[in-house]
Amino acid sequence: MNQYLPFGLCLLLVFPLGCSRETGPISIPEESLDPPWLAQRRNDQLATADQFNVFHGFKFNDRIQESGITFEHRIVDDAGKSFVASHYDHGTGVAIADVDSDGHYDIYFVNQVGGNELWRNLGDGRFENITDSAGVGIAERISVGASFADTDNDGDPDLFVTTVRGGNLFLENDGTGNFTDISEASGLDHVGHSSGAVFFDFNRDGKLDLFVSCVGTYTKDEVGADGAYRGMADAFSGHLKPARAELSKLYLNQGKNRFENVTTRCGLGDELSWTGDASPLDANGDGWTDLYVLNMQGHDEYYENVRGEKFVKKSRELFPQTPWGAMGIKVFDYNNDGRMDIYITDMHSDMSELVEWQDEKLKSNMQWPESMLNSGGNSIYGNAFFESDGESGYREVSDDIGAENYWPWGLSVGDFNADGFMDAFVASSMNYPYRYGVNSLLLNNEGKRFLDSEFIVGVEPRRDERTAKPWFDVDFTNNEVGGAMQDKLERLRRTRGDQFVMWSSLGSRTSVIFDLDHDGDLDIVTGEFNAEPMVLVSNLTEVKDIHFIKVKLIGTESNRDGLGATVVVRTSEGEYTQVHDGKSGYLSQSSCLLYFGLGDTHAVDEIEVRWPSGKIQLLTEQIVVNSLLEITEQ
Repeated sequence: MNQYLPFGLCLLLVFPLGCSRETGPISIPEESLDPPWLAQRRNDQLATADQFNVFHGFKFNDRIQESGITFEHRIVDDAGKSFVASHYDHGTGVAIADVDSDGHYDIYFVNQVGGNELWRNLGDGRFENITDSAGVGIAERISVGASFADTDNDGDPDLFVTTVRGGNLFLENDGTGNFTDISEASGLDHVGHSSGAVFFDFNRDGKLDLFVSCVGTYTKDEVGADGAYRGMADAFSGHLKPARAELSKLYLNQGKNRFENVTTRCGLGDELSWTGDASPLDANGDGWTDLYVLNMQGHDEYYENVRGEKFVKKSRELFPQTPWGAMGIKVFDYNNDGRMDIYITDMHSDMSELVEWQDEKLKSNMQWPESMLNSGGNSIYGNAFFESDGESGYREVSDDIGAENYWPWGLSVGDFNADGFMDAFVASSMNYPYRYGVNSLLLNNEGKRFLDSEFIVGVEPRRDERTAKPWFDVDFTNNEVGGAMQDKLERLRRTRGDQFVMWSSLGSRTSVIFDLDHDGDLDIVTGEFNAEPMVLVSNLTEVKDIHFIKVKLIGTESNRDGLGATVVVRTSEGEYTQVHDGKSGYLSQSSCLLYFGLGDTHAVDEIEVRWPSGKIQLLTEQIVVNSLLEITEQ
């Protein structure tokens, strides 16, 4: 069964079959060019602004042109002219790190066709392309995800990139932003359908280990004209075929950037999940980092870390029901109670039935039979928000707090209005051949509820109110058409001729959140599908006097990045807790600072760091608000 296509076809516009020749842009569906509901949706959201207890009088503006960034994501043909509903449409990641130690965070964009690109931050909101000099282009492979981490504890971020059947790559940084490919020597050059990858120190030896998610076999051995392996027509029932499963990988860091595959030895031999991403977390609070593994077509899995020696699956004990089509995950403290909650986005459940925009905050009305779901009725058909109860348990509250949305992929969090509560940006869309889908920006209403704010703060509509772009050229004279959309394109041929340009909806897949221009507020850079990124720059500091502190961790006994550390900032108004895991967006992990908004507080009383080594460090002096504080493990 092809799970995407039948439901997309039901919305495709049936064009007139007369003999007159039509002109102008053409899109499938036609409404992608000018969604008739977009203005009403904007007006309805603006009318809710009086419900906000938190500051929302700021705007994001897309500064892609001013930034100098010219990167454009390009898709394989199976997401365009030879459309096949396979997992290529999940897109690719985007990650940040200060690759040359100049104090500015650089951006690495991952691509399917044409190579990845690394853009150096010049410090004033502008960037320059240093891909060639850095040696990170990887033009010959279909890349998927990227993760930055200091794997050898030498003070600079190294880079790991996953690919589709091209072999994963590990690139060692020399400290100046020049990278050397040591994939084979490192032991990280697995060939398969790899996806997201996260670094974490599961045995607390001070060296970062690596978990690589593997989706499953969704391509054939046939290679298309674009150099990519062709997708299987029944890719979205692949989870029902055990022979197509691929085992995700756990690698133990042995030092000096050499890794050993310890997946089976450590109890992570789950061969059934179709895994796109995962997240480290300490669910039971014992100081050992556990692992939550997403399943994009079935039950998620939770593995409890037993003192760094092995993992024990306790999935249904702790999470009786999980999203059926999980894509993105972020672990953070939503309500400032000091406990880590879990937000998970579910894209695939939304594909069982296409809905009108008014119903996008509802859980999916699941249309697929149990023979397709294979979940025993223990699934959530939509996003999940697991709120920690403080006793190694969770309750699912996504509908209660407004965490549902439609077609979600990557999930990133950050305090956009610097009020002390973590907000969320959910990259959401579907692209060709579906209608336009909005990104969701959710402002945290004092830990009580998320409020839909993408139109209020200027994330939607997009720059110049664009909703579509040219997607691919159709040329019947050279037989350059095919795939699942062949019949529809043949109908268009009657009114458009043998050659025309097909347009499609714009859409995001992932994002990173950081202060890219050093003005004190958080900005958003998106990873788009088959388009240039959005560089959404906030004007918060121009319209409000804010208070914040940025924290950079430097481990000594712990890993140099401090991944796995918990940081608690205490003020006269309350406590703010974050776990440093580097997780930002879908298919990515970044080497970045922690940003704490402080609300109206002008001073920080104390900062506590609970290091992965087990050390607890308290700072009470030389804490300057609205500055960067470097904390070295002692």
